[in-house]
Amino acid sequence: MAAPTGDSAIKTIFVAGPIPGFRLFLALVTSAALIVADVRFDTLQTARSAIATGLSPVYWFGNAPSQLSDWVSGLFTTRDDLLEENDALKARLLILERRALRYAALAAENNELRRLLNSGEVLDDRVIVAEVVSVSPDPFSHEVVINKGSRDGVRVGQAILDSTGLMGQVLTTSSFTSRVLLISDSSHAVPVEVVRNGLRAILLGNGDISALELVHVPDTADIREGDLLVSSGLGGRFPKGYPVAEVKRIHKDPGEPFVQIEATPKAQLNRSEMVLVVFSENQELARPTQDDGSMSPEGDASVTEGGAD
Repeated sequence: MAAPTGDSAIKTIFVAGPIPGFRLFLALVTSAALIVADVRFDTLQTARSAIATGLSPVYWFGNAPSQLSDWVSGLFTTRDDLLEENDALKARLLILERRALRYAALAAENNELRRLLNSGEVLDDRVIVAEVVSVSPDPFSHEVVINKGSRDGVRVGQAILDSTGLMGQVLTTSSFTSRVLLISDSSHAVPVEVVRNGLRAILLGNGDISALELVHVPDTADIREGDLLVSSGLGGRFPKGYPVAEVKRIHKDPGEPFVQIEATPKAQLNRSEMVLVVFSENQELARPTQDDGSMSPEGDASVTEGGAD
């Protein structure tokens, strides 16, 4: 068949449209012009916003199957699943609150850069979450039992915290439980320091769940009502910087070298249901031990908090 010539060729070009190369060139020029106009003059923002608004139903419909599936799954969630999720959230909250307890001590040390840098490792004390399962019926013995024992790496002497402060230390352990001596017990003592000025002293329990006694404080010492007392770390028994008590009352007797100071525990000693067992930096990895409830503090363990975090 002969190729079209003359008028018939022109008619063929207009009917078939521009050649593909010309259409590609036209598209490139138009795209470049739109890009320059948008980048340099921001003239397409209104158009872009209108297009995004128009596409909103598309996004919604695209996400609807997933949302519907989640909603249906929620209808069939069992009570046990909800309780398990609630316990996990409580454990996470308790760990986060434990971290927040350190801010007061760090704020008092912010003018000592070297000391602040050295305390970075102390801030990463590892913990496990435990639950209080029993309370001692003896009114003269302030003890509780937690549901973590030697199989979880708990050792005698480890510090116990709740969400607001130091509660006590592990007294004895078995495979599945541990007995904790509270700081309010008359046989318990905690080395503390005043956050405001670093004054060191010893905080004793006196058998009162709501009151502690700060001893051996000279009458010339700079201490005030409302001062926060944190663990000093001396002796290596308790980690440094955890809130222990707040000074409530100061009484000075004329002629006496020491003042009588009463403090209120920061921890909720008779109300906390979940606690944290703290593993210090120098404690070793958990090792199998005898379950006779009389283990040495040297057999300390280290358990990470990753599972609860």
